[in-house]
Parts: sequence; C-alpha cells; structure tokens
Amino acid sequence: MRKKPATVRIARWSATHPWSAIGLWAAFVALCLFLGGAAGTQKISDEESGVGESGRAGRITASGHFTEKPEENVLITAVSGGKPDPALAEAAARELGNRMRALAEVERVGAPVPAPDGTALLLPVTMRGDTENADRRVQPLLDASAAVERSHEGLRIEQVGTGSTAKGLTETLGEDFEKAELISLPLTLLILLVVFGAIIAAGVPVLLALSSVGAAIGLSALASHVLPETSAVGNVILLMGMAVGVDYSLFYLKREREERRKGARHLDALDIAAETSGHTVVVSGTTVIVAMAGLYLAQEATFASLATGSIIVVAVAVLASLTVLPALLAALGPWVDRPRVPFLWRLTPRSGESRLWPALLKPALARPALTLVVSVGALLLLAVPALDMKLKQPGSDDLSRDIAVVRAMDRLTAAFPSKGTSHQVAVRAPAAESARVKAALNTLLTRTERNDLFAHDQRPAIRESADHRVHTVSVGTPYPPRSEEAGRSLELLRAWTPAALRAVPGVESAVGGKVAQGVDFTGHLERRMPYVVGFVLLLTLVTMALIFRSLAVALSAIALNLLSAAASFGVLAAVFQHTWAEDLLDFHSSGAVVSWLPLFLFVVLFGLSMDYHVFVVSRIREAALNGADVKDAVREGITRSAGVVTSAAVVMVGVFAIFGTLSMVEFKQLGVGLAAAILLDAVIIRIFVLPALMTALGTANWWPGTLPRARHTRHTRHRAVHGRPAERGTP
Repeated sequence: MRKKPATVRIARWSATHPWSAIGLWAAFVALCLFLGGAAGTQKISDEESGVGESGRAGRITASGHFTEKPEENVLITAVSGGKPDPALAEAAARELGNRMRALAEVERVGAPVPAPDGTALLLPVTMRGDTENADRRVQPLLDASAAVERSHEGLRIEQVGTGSTAKGLTETLGEDFEKAELISLPLTLLILLVVFGAIIAAGVPVLLALSSVGAAIGLSALASHVLPETSAVGNVILLMGMAVGVDYSLFYLKREREERRKGARHLDALDIAAETSGHTVVVSGTTVIVAMAGLYLAQEATFASLATGSIIVVAVAVLASLTVLPALLAALGPWVDRPRVPFLWRLTPRSGESRLWPALLKPALARPALTLVVSVGALLLLAVPALDMKLKQPGSDDLSRDIAVVRAMDRLTAAFPSKGTSHQVAVRAPAAESARVKAALNTLLTRTERNDLFAHDQRPAIRESADHRVHTVSVGTPYPPRSEEAGRSLELLRAWTPAALRAVPGVESAVGGKVAQGVDFTGHLERRMPYVVGFVLLLTLVTMALIFRSLAVALSAIALNLLSAAASFGVLAAVFQHTWAEDLLDFHSSGAVVSWLPLFLFVVLFGLSMDYHVFVVSRIREAALNGADVKDAVREGITRSAGVVTSAAVVMVGVFAIFGTLSMVEFKQLGVGLAAAILLDAVIIRIFVLPALMTALGTANWWPGTLPRARHTRHTRHRAVHGRPAERGTP
C-alpha cells in the first residue's frame, strides 16, 4: 500500500487531535506576536535604502554622524492671500517666539525671515530630542501657533517641519488605513457568507487569515534584525495575508464540503481534501514564494523587505491551511454549516453542478480558435497603454490637497523655494583638506546663484562633521521634484560638483536628495528588471513542469500570466497617466506610474494568478485522469472549480479595491492594479483564454509526456475514499 502524502498524514493527525492542533496553533501565533513585540522592528536607514549616486551621498552623510535635530518652520501669511501687514506679522512672530521659547520641547528659536516677495514671514524653530518621535512631541508647538493665530485676525499661522508634517500625514493616512481595515473585514465576511450560506463556514477562512497575518507580523519583526524593513511591510502583509489566507482556506473547505455531499464520511472527506486541495495549497504557496523571492534580485533594500514580509505571510498561511484548518473542521463537524443564513443558504449550490458555467464555456469549447483570437486580442488591446508607461518616484505633489499640512507645504515652498525641492551635496575628504573643501563648495554655491534653475531666497549653509572629514550642503530648486527643470538642475549640479572639488586630494563626492533618489531608483530598476523577470519566469516554468509533468502546461501558464499582467499594466497606465479618472478615484494625475510598482505588481500578480492556474488545471487533469476527453475534462474541471475560484477572486478584488480608495497615490495604484489584474484573470483568462487554449491543444496539453491510462471514475472514487488516491496531487 502506497504511503499517504504528508498533507494527508498532517491533516489526519490534526483531525484526530483537534484541540491539541488548535492549541498549538494559538500558542504559535501568540509566541510570534510576543517575540516580535519584544524584539522590536529594525527599520531601513537612509544609507541602506539608497542606490546609485544618491545612495552614495546618503552613506557619505551618514559617515559624518551629524546630530539631526527636528526643525519646524512656522509660516505667517495673510488669510487673504496677499501680502500681510509687516508690523502685524512682526508682532505675531515676536509673540510666537516668546511662547515657543517657554516650551520644554523647544531648544532654539531663530530670527524671523521675510520672504523675498514680502508675502510671508518665516520663524525657524529647533526642537529638542531626536527626529524619530518628533511627531509625538510637536503638539505643544502646534497649540502655541494656533493660539497666536486666534489673537491676530487676518493672519494665517501654520507649521511645516519634521514633527508637524509627520503628524499631519500620519493622522490622515492612518485614518485611511484604519478605514481600509475596517471595511475589508466585513466585506470579506459578506462575500464568504454568500459563498457558504453559513456564518461559521464564512468565519473560518477569515479567522485563519487574521491569525496568519498576526503571526507573520511578529515573525517579520524578528526578520527585520537581519533584513531591515520598510514602513509599508505591515500593509503588504495585511493585503497578502488576507488574500492568500482566505483563498487557501476556501480551496480546502470547498473540497471537503464537496466530498461530504458525495457521500464520504467526515474524516474521509478531510483526507481527500488534504490529498487534493491540500497539495494544491502547498504548490500554490510555493509558486507565490518563488515569485516573491525574485524581488531579492532587485538588489534594493525596500524590495528585499517587501519580499521577506510577503514570503513569511504566505508560508504561515500555507501552514495554517495544512495544520489547524483540518482540526477546526473536525472539531466543528456538522456545526461548520451552522447557523445557516436562510436566503443565502438556499443560494449555495448543493450538487456541485451549475448551469451558468457550462453556458459561459460554450464559445471556448465549441470554437476554441476564434475564442482564443478574440479574447487574446482584447487583452492585448488593454495592454497597449503600457507601451507608453512612464515611471517616477512618488512625491509631495502626489498628496491630496485636502490635507492641511500639504497645503501649508505648498505655501511655504511658494514663498521660500529653498525649503521645498533640494539637492544634497555630500563630500568626504581628509580632515586636513577641510578649508579647501569649504572653499570649493562656496564656489559651487556662487555658481548656482547665477542660474535660474536653483533657488535664491536664502544662501545655503555648509555643515561640517565633528571630525572635519564630511561636509554637506542643501541646494534648493524652485521646481517640483518630478519636473524637467528639477532634473536639469540635478544634472548641472552633478557635473559642477566634481569639477569644483577636482583640486582637493582624496576627495569623494556625490549629489543626493529627492530628485536624485527618483532618477537613480528608476534607473536601477530598469537595469535589474530583466534579472527579476527572468528569474520568476524560469523558476515558475520549472515548478509547473515538475508539478504537472508537462512542458506544455508550464509554457501556457507562463504565457497566460504574462498576458494578464500586461493587460493590468495597460489599465494602470490608462487610469493614472491621464486625467479622466481623477474625480472617480480622487487623485491628481502626475502623468506617471510610481516607479517601484510595475516590478512589485509583476511579481505579486504572477504568484497570485498561479494560485488559480494550479487549482483549475489540476481539476482539469484530474478529470482527464478519470477518463474524460480533453473537451469534457476542461468543461468538468473549470465548472467544478469555478465556484471556489470566483469566490476567491471576488474576495481579492474586494480587498485590493479598498486600497484604491486610500490617499497615497502608490497604494491607490497598487490597489487598482491588483484588482484589475485579478478581475481580468478570473474572467477573461479562466472563462475564455484558458479553456480555448487547452481545447485547441487537445492531447498536446500533456506534451512531452502523456497521461496515465484512464481509469473509471467510480473506481477512482472508491479508492480515494478508502485512503488510496488514484493520482497524487489533484485538487
């Protein structure tokens, strides 16, 4: 007798020791959260996250060990938008300065600085403490500004700085994410209620997904001490964890239900689900992990962090589906279908048969060549806008102007351009050359004063490290970070800086800043993208070929996933590079897509789409092994898997679409891109392209091999129920 697969052995132990398995899982999740909280999170530093010359500038600056103090800029302007009364503005600045000096959080208050055009007065304030938690200590300063504003009618007094900007953005964006989390949970539950028609059955996948997210967040905190993480990791873990966690539970739960309806005993149904859907979950999770691992080849700290978080949460979700899910189903028994929601329970199909899906599949099965041409043509048409995709880093101009601190930033940079976009010149040289370095930098600054591409409202100050080896200076430009003028000013500064320092022996210099980071990051991704894409395609090809023992299935999987990814990129470019959807999605088009998004989207989409592909093709292969010809196998495989695939896709689209409502443009683009891709994959690929392609290929689907000799379905069914599955690895 053949030894049962590991998925079946694990499921059988969990099902026969349900409370032990549930207790062990609860202890595992609690331990992960405790250890992660105790260890804390190691964030990516500026010098670790930079690439190219801007990354080198960050490392040079970091080597100077400068003491960074939180800086606040208090801007005094006229409410009318014109020039404020000078005497009134000066009086307000004096009163505010006195209030600020009395605060324990304030270290120093500078002299008021009038704007060159007379439209504003700037009061510089330096806070005590470090920059990390300035947002939690800035409220007394904001209260002082508000009090002075109330006592001076006609003046607008607002703050922009280390603490106030972080606080203003965190409050608004934090509310965004809280809203997304609050909406996503009931939305997922509602969709699952429609799928199962019972409250407990709907709650089980959500419970497992949430526990997987919790455990992954704790493990991610531990991993951050090896690979520091970016602030977006928590959001990505939530997004990926809810998506795959619910999906994997759906695969397993739906198959167990199906087998019970066919007459299998409870434990036998669990065995079959573990043998089939359990195996598919392992394969699907492996393909997602393989795809996400490709991000490490980007050789960039942020991508490595996102890859680590995603891999952890997918691995935990797979573990949950294989271990604690069978235990929950065994402990619940028939209660899993209780309490029933009357109307929804009647809508839930009982027989496994459906009239809808055979009708939808008719075109692909009757005229596969024509269906293939039309559906592929439609996807290629959607992909056309991607040919003109422009990539740029996100910046302050992408933020909603409904945020008060963003409007304040606009007014500050309009009056004092040097406070807005700036380039950071970093120089490292022997301490003995300090005087020559400062002289060279002053010559450089004099040269920028004669060029309109640079800001001239204030003379930049040169900073020197305590050991006299590192010097930095911030050179402003009056143009937005992603403008052509800002790009040209960077090019000039990068050409002028080495020339100015040429006579200094042992010197090392670099120009960084937001503009430079965007240019360098985009260029770095363009160079690394072929390696990432090639890795994902090759590993996916090998994985699929080994799973299905068919090179044809592997190649078709690659082609279909490339097609859906290209179409989603086209949708992304069409929506966000133009203005027609601005009111609909509440954003301001910058004419570009966020530079990190296409690569991340490609990897995520390839992994998630492969989930569905593995599940559907496995059902088709199972039907073919049971004696059906290719057309009947395609019909049966897709019809029987359609319910769970559609349900999982609706959950994913719902969760991803919520991210499209957030204020930050990168998350808005991420949500829209993922939702569009999953929708296209579940509808066009699974209903038209895949069945048409497999029907057209016929027996060539299993090239270069052939399927084992067909066996009678009822014979196979008998063997499976009695613990001797006919063919391993079919869901």
